[in-house]
Amino acid sequence: AIIATVGALFGYMGGATQANAGLYKNNAAIKKTEASNQWNYYQAKSSKQNLSELAMELTPAKKDFYQDEIKRYKGEKAEIKAAAEKLEAESKHWDEQCDEQMHQHHRWAQATTVLQVAIAMAAIALLSKKKWLEFVMYGAGAVGVVVGVLAALHI
Repeated sequence: AIIATVGALFGYMGGATQANAGLYKNNAAIKKTEASNQWNYYQAKSSKQNLSELAMELTPAKKDFYQDEIKRYKGEKAEIKAAAEKLEAESKHWDEQCDEQMHQHHRWAQATTVLQVAIAMAAIALLSKKKWLEFVMYGAGAVGVVVGVLAALHI
């Protein structure tokens, strides 16, 4: 009963970390999409800047106007680039968080599995009245608890 209770707690923690990993991956995808949108906006400003540079060469009478436009586009592009890079960094952070949660989830799943084996060993030991199976059950239970502690410590 004790092993089953600990196993249920470990199973809950495994499910929680898996859910967190999914949420973090979703956040990473959202930030990646926002960064992509910013890079597309950056590219549009680059195209307008290039058109202004071409127009300046083709219409020397409006050279001052187009020089101002080019300067404005360069300034806007710098702001857009900074925003895109910030969003990419946020996306990377969420990806790293997801990876950490998935690692922890695997540890919880390993601990739960070993405890389930220990429960099965306990049942077999009770039915067969073999003392050595009881020791196997204690060993598996101890290993399951150790792996659970590793999961709790994020190792």
